[in-house]
Amino acid sequence: MTDLDLLHFEQLKTEVQAQYLKEYTPSYDEISKWKGIDIIYFQEDLRKKAKGNISEKSFYTYFKNSPVTKLPRIDMLTLLSVYAGYTSWFDFKKQHLFAGELLQDDQDLDEESQQELDKTTSNSVTLSKIESQPKIVEVKASENFDLQNIDTENQLVDQKINVENISGNISSNTAKKNHQRTAWIAATSVFVILLGLLGFKDEIFQKTYTYCFTDADRNQNIQSTIEIKVIKQNESPLFYRIKPGECFYYQTKDKNIQMQISSTVYENLEINRNLENAPEEETIELKPDDYKMAVYYYSTKDVSGNPSEQINIKRRQLENRISNDAVISQVYDNEIYGIETLDKQKYITLVTTPTTSLKNLSVIEMKTDKKGKIISIKFKISTNESNK
Repeated sequence: MTDLDLLHFEQLKTEVQAQYLKEYTPSYDEISKWKGIDIIYFQEDLRKKAKGNISEKSFYTYFKNSPVTKLPRIDMLTLLSVYAGYTSWFDFKKQHLFAGELLQDDQDLDEESQQELDKTTSNSVTLSKIESQPKIVEVKASENFDLQNIDTENQLVDQKINVENISGNISSNTAKKNHQRTAWIAATSVFVILLGLLGFKDEIFQKTYTYCFTDADRNQNIQSTIEIKVIKQNESPLFYRIKPGECFYYQTKDKNIQMQISSTVYENLEINRNLENAPEEETIELKPDDYKMAVYYYSTKDVSGNPSEQINIKRRQLENRISNDAVISQVYDNEIYGIETLDKQKYITLVTTPTTSLKNLSVIEMKTDKKGKIISIKFKISTNESNK
C-alpha cells in the first residue's frame, strides 16, 4: 500500500457519494455525516447496483474518518469501484493517474517470494559404530600342575559361605527398598487425593438444576431469546442469555436461588426456590405480553400483498401501541457510534420501509407502562458483509 493508494481511495469515496446523490436525498450531502436510515438506504442501493454489501462497521471505519490511514480489502475497493461505474479498483486507479505515477496490475502487488520450508544438508556425518566384544580370559594349565596340592573341598565351602552372605544382604536391602517405595507411593497418593478434594470441592459438591420455559397460552417452547439474572447474596448478579427453544442449566451448591426472567415479548417474572426441596428439573411458564408481542410483530413483519396498504396498517398499529414519549434506541456494531436515539415517528418510518435490512432487525428490550403503552424500545439491525 502506498500513499497514492490512499489518495485514490479518497477520490473513490467522492465518486461513490456523487453516484448516490444522483437518485437519493440523504439527511446530509457529505457521506461522512450519514448514519442510521441513510446508511441502510445506501447499503440497499449498493446491493442492487454492485451485487455486494459492506457492513455498518466497515462504513464507519472507512467513511466516517477522512483521510483514512488504512486501505480497505481489495474486494471492498472493487465493489465500490463497480458502484461508481468502473470495472474494478485497478480500472479506477488507471483512469485517475497522478503525475509520474506508475500503475501496477493488482495481480503483481505481492512481491514476497515463498521461502522453502525444508532444507537439505550437503554433508552428512558418519558415525562410527563401536561394537562391544566380551573379554576372553585364557587359562593356561601349568606343566607342573599337582592335583593333590589343591584343597578343592575347602574352596567349595568358602565360596558357598560367601555366596550365602551376599544373597542375604541383597535380599535384605531389596525388601527394605520395596517397603520404603510402597510407603512413599501411599503417602503421595493420599496427598494427591486431598489436594484434589481441596481444589475441586465446589465441582464435587455442586448440583445441576435445569429450567425449561414454555408459553403459558400456547403450551409450547419459548421461541424468543430469554435473559436471566441470577441474584446472589453479597455478590454481583450473574447474567445469562438463553437461545430460543433451549433450557437453562445452572450449577450451584447454594441452598437457594433467586432469578429474574425477562424476554422481548413476555412479561417479566421473578423466581425464588429453596433448592433443598426443589426438583432438579423444572418447567417454567411465561405469560405473553400482548402489547410487546404486537409491537415486535409489526416491527419485523414482512410487507406482502399490497405494499402501500400493508404499510399503512403497520403504521396505525405502531401508532396505537407506542407512547408519544417513548425512548427508542438503536444499538450499532461499532466503536464510534454505539447507540442512537430515535423519536416515535422516525422509528415507525424505519420499520415500515420495505428493505432487506429489516430481516436482521431484532428487538433487544421493550418496556410498557401500567396502561400497556410501550415506553421504551431498544433494537439492533445486524449486518453481514456477505449478505447480498
